[in-house]
Amino acid sequence: MRKNKAIAIILAVVVLLAGLSVYGVNVLNATTSKGDKSITLGLDLSGGVSITYQIMTENPTQTEINDTIAKLEERAENYSTEYAVYQVGEDRITVEIPGVFDANAVLEELGSPGALYFITAKNADGKENYSYDATSEEDIPYKLNYKLEELMENGSVILTGNDVKSAEAGYIQDQYGANSPIVSISFTDDAAKIFGEATTEAAKTGDTIAIYYNDHFISVPRVEEAINNGECVVSGSSDYEEADELATFIRIGAISLKLEELESNVVGAQLGSQALENSVLAAGIGLLLIMIFMIAVYRLPGVASAIALIIYIFGTVTIVQLLGITLTLPGIAGIILGIGMAVDANVVTFARIREEIAIGTTVSMSIKNGYKKAMSAIVDGNVTTFIAAVVLMILGSGTVKGFAYTLMISILISMLTALVITKYFLQALYAMGLKDKKFYGAAKEIKTIDFLKHRKVWFAISLAIIVAGIAGMAFHGATSGKAFNYGIEFAGGTSTTADFEKTYTIDEIEKNIIPQVSKITGDSAVQATTVDDSTNIVLKTKTLSLEEREALNAMLVKEFGVEESTITSQSISSTVSSEMRKDAIVAVVVACFFMLIYIRLRFKDLRFATSAICALVHDVLIVLAAYALIRITVGNTLIACVLTVVGYSINNTIVVFDRIRENLYTAKKQTPEAWYEVANQSLNQTLTRSMYTSFTTVLMVVLLYILGVPAIKEFALPLLIGMLAGTYSSLLIATQLWYEMKVRIKAKAE
Repeated sequence: MRKNKAIAIILAVVVLLAGLSVYGVNVLNATTSKGDKSITLGLDLSGGVSITYQIMTENPTQTEINDTIAKLEERAENYSTEYAVYQVGEDRITVEIPGVFDANAVLEELGSPGALYFITAKNADGKENYSYDATSEEDIPYKLNYKLEELMENGSVILTGNDVKSAEAGYIQDQYGANSPIVSISFTDDAAKIFGEATTEAAKTGDTIAIYYNDHFISVPRVEEAINNGECVVSGSSDYEEADELATFIRIGAISLKLEELESNVVGAQLGSQALENSVLAAGIGLLLIMIFMIAVYRLPGVASAIALIIYIFGTVTIVQLLGITLTLPGIAGIILGIGMAVDANVVTFARIREEIAIGTTVSMSIKNGYKKAMSAIVDGNVTTFIAAVVLMILGSGTVKGFAYTLMISILISMLTALVITKYFLQALYAMGLKDKKFYGAAKEIKTIDFLKHRKVWFAISLAIIVAGIAGMAFHGATSGKAFNYGIEFAGGTSTTADFEKTYTIDEIEKNIIPQVSKITGDSAVQATTVDDSTNIVLKTKTLSLEEREALNAMLVKEFGVEESTITSQSISSTVSSEMRKDAIVAVVVACFFMLIYIRLRFKDLRFATSAICALVHDVLIVLAAYALIRITVGNTLIACVLTVVGYSINNTIVVFDRIRENLYTAKKQTPEAWYEVANQSLNQTLTRSMYTSFTTVLMVVLLYILGVPAIKEFALPLLIGMLAGTYSSLLIATQLWYEMKVRIKAKAE
C-alpha cells in the first residue's frame, strides 16, 4: 500500500468515526431524554399506549378469545415487534404498543377491531341487502338494509374473514395502459367453492358482492364473470398505500368477537429511566475496558480494533434508529452478542497474524496471511449465526423477531468493521511506517493441555448439572405444580390499579412501593406502570388469592394512604401467548436444522454438525437448569437469553472446528491417534482466542448485572451462565463429542 493511499484510508476512518460518534451520541442523548431522533424503546424501557377493549359478544368461548388475541397481535406488529396483547378478567383484552404516546392517534390508525363479511347483493327473496346512500360520508357510500345478524341467518353472508387465505396489494394495467392499485384476494379451498357458486349467480345478472368490514363497506365490486379459482381482485383504491391498507385489514379482519374500546392510556416505562441509563453506562464502561484490554494485549492491532469497535457500536445505534426498530432488553442482548462477535473476529485474526510473525514471516505478509487464514472461521461463525437470525425473523413473533432484527444488524456491522475497517486501517498504519514487529507481537509457545484425556469427566459434569436441573423441575412441578418460576409474561397474574393521589416516578415506585408489595405477594418480579395525566399506578403480580388481595389492599391503604374505593383488581392472562411460544420453539428448531445443514456442507462431515448442535443443546439445557434450580423468574427474557446463548455457542464451536478442519487437512495420517492429536492441538491453538473472547463478552454482561436494576439482573444472570456454558462446551464438550463419534464410527466400520 502506498503512503498516499494509507493517508486517505486513515482520514476516511477518522471521518467515519467522528461522524458516527457525533450522530450516535446525539441519538443516545435523545433516547434517554425522549427527544427527537431517539431510538424507539419497548414498554419495558420507555412505555407507550395501552388500550383495553371490552368484549361485547355474549358468552365468548376461550378459543374465540385466543383467536382474537392472535389477530390483535398481528395488527399490533404493524407498529412494533415488542407489543403485548393479553386477556384481562373474563371479558376484556388489553393491547400495549411501545414507543408511541398519542393514544387517540393509535386508536384512529388501529381502528376498532371488527369482523369481515362478503355479502351478496340480494337475499333469497330477491330483496336488496344494501343500497346506495347519497347522505353517507363514507368513502364507499352504501348502507345495509337489514341488520347484519339477519343477513347471516338468511345466508346473504357467504364468507367471512376466516375464509380468506391471503390478501396482497399490487398493480394491474387498466384499459388505458396505466397501472392501477388493486388488492388480490385468495380464499381457502372450501371458501373458493362457495365463492365460485356465488359469483356464477351474480355474473348472470351483473350484481355486486360487497365486502363489509366492522361497520362500513370497504368495497362493492360488480361481478362480471364467475370466479372459480378461489382468487379475486378488488379495484378502486386511489393509490398503492390505500390498497395496502385495505389488504392489511382484509388479512387480519377475521375477528369473530365484537370489541368496543373501554379505555386508552399512555403508560410509563415498566423498568424506569434508571434501567436505560444504567444499561448505557454499563455498555460505555464495558467498551472502554474492552478497548484497553485489546490495546494492552495486541498493541497496534488492538488500537485498530478499538476504533472499529467504536464504529460498530455507534453504527449499530444509528441503523437501529434509522430503521425505527424497537429496542428492548432482548434487543440489547443482540447488540451485546454482536460486540462479542466483533471482538472475536479481531481476536481470531490477530492470533493468526502473531502465529505468522512467530515463524519468521514479515509483518506485511503476516497481516495478509492472518486475514486470509482467519477468513473461513469468521465467515462460518457469522454466517451460521446469521442463518439463525434470519429464521428467527421469518418464523418468530414479538420478542423473538425484535431480537432477530438487532442480531442481524449487529452481525453485518461487526463483520464490516472486523474484515474491512480494521484490516485496511491496520495496513494503512503499516504503510505509514509502523513496521516493527514489536508493534504487533508474536505468538508465544504455551504449555499443551490434554483436553481430551478427561473427556468422560467433562461429560459427567455436564450430565450431572443437566440431571440436577431436570430433578429440580420435577421436584418443583410435584410440590408447587410449576417446574419453573413462571413470571406474569408466561403464567398471567393479577393486575391491581390504585389511585395514590400523588405522582410517583417508576424509580420511586421500585424503591418504595414494589418492596412492600413483594412482602405481601412473595413475588420478586412485580411489574409497575404509571398512567399519564393521573396518579394511578398499575401493579402486576403473580396470581393472588382473595386473602393476598385483601392484604395488599390493606397495605396500600395503611402505608401509602390510598383510598380503598379506588383499588381494583383483575386477573390477566400471559402476555406471551401460546402462539408466540410455539413460534419461538419452531423458530429455534428450524434454525438449528439449517445451521446443521450449513455446517455439514461447509465441513463435509456430519459429525462436525452433529456435535456442534449437541453442544448448543447442552448450553440451552444448562441455562434451563439454572432457571429451575436458582428459581430465576421465567419471563420474556428467557426467550432472548436462550437465543443469545444459541448464537454465542455456535460461533464459539465453529472457530474451534475450523482449526480442526485445517489441521486434519495437513495431518500425515488419518488414525484415531492422529485425530486425538489434531483435536488437542486445535483446542490449544484456539484456547487464547476462546479465553479472550469469553472475557470481553462476559465482561459486558457482568457490568449489566452489577449496574442494572433488579429486572435487568434477572436477565443478566442466566445470560452470564449461558455464556460460561458456551465457553465450557466449545472447549470441553463439542470437540470431544466429534472425536468420540469419529473413532466409534471408524471402529464400527472396521
